[in-house]
Amino acid sequence: MKKIRTGIVNYLNTRPLIYGLQRPPVNELIELTGDYPSRVAQLLKEGAIDLGLIPVAAIPGLPEYHIVGNHCIGAEGEIASVALFSEVPMTEIKKVYLDYQSRTSVELLKYLMREYWGINPEIIQATGEDYRAEIKGTSAGLVIGDRALEQRKISTFIYDLGSEWRAITGLPFVFAAWVSTRKLPDDFIAQFDAANAMGLEHIDEIVEKEATGLYDLGKYYKLHLSYILDEGKRKGMEKFISLIRNS
Repeated sequence: MKKIRTGIVNYLNTRPLIYGLQRPPVNELIELTGDYPSRVAQLLKEGAIDLGLIPVAAIPGLPEYHIVGNHCIGAEGEIASVALFSEVPMTEIKKVYLDYQSRTSVELLKYLMREYWGINPEIIQATGEDYRAEIKGTSAGLVIGDRALEQRKISTFIYDLGSEWRAITGLPFVFAAWVSTRKLPDDFIAQFDAANAMGLEHIDEIVEKEATGLYDLGKYYKLHLSYILDEGKRKGMEKFISLIRNS
């Protein structure tokens, strides 16, 4: 059987899902490629991979898509690693830098600013890491992933996008999901989903291995992140995708 080219994201938040993918039997069926979220989405769109953990905001741009399995990168409320960071209160923000690694978070932030926060700052799309140095004065920045955990130690004001979405909609939020551009075999999907679940049974082991001074990873994995793509998250995902399509 030809190996299924699978795009993964090398952030701390994906470690539980990747744990089982790096082990038998699924590791013999797939070929892993790692990159940041928006790049994985682009690889999937270009046909360079068959399956990817991609930002939900990228889904409407695919000519055909299939949600694979029952796991995701989601949050019931506060996510901790996706936030708008600032040195001043929200109403004083004049400029916002957007994280180049993100798509879902960018669209979510634009929605929050437009429809909920009622602010209209100048928007600048960052193209590299140097934008984080500009998060000062009245300039804020959207930062995601491990770099957001670093930024939490620097910035005064932290506006968590998962919490804000929950407050507005009452729904959980899905930042990324496993998506393919063609229907994959049912037996493969079952094995792939089981491999995702494997890591959730080894959270303590993953925490010990990935120990970092950035954040309490036990809290991060067990409290902030929610990996099961249940009915509530599917509703949240559908609502967000419909907002993107209608914006």
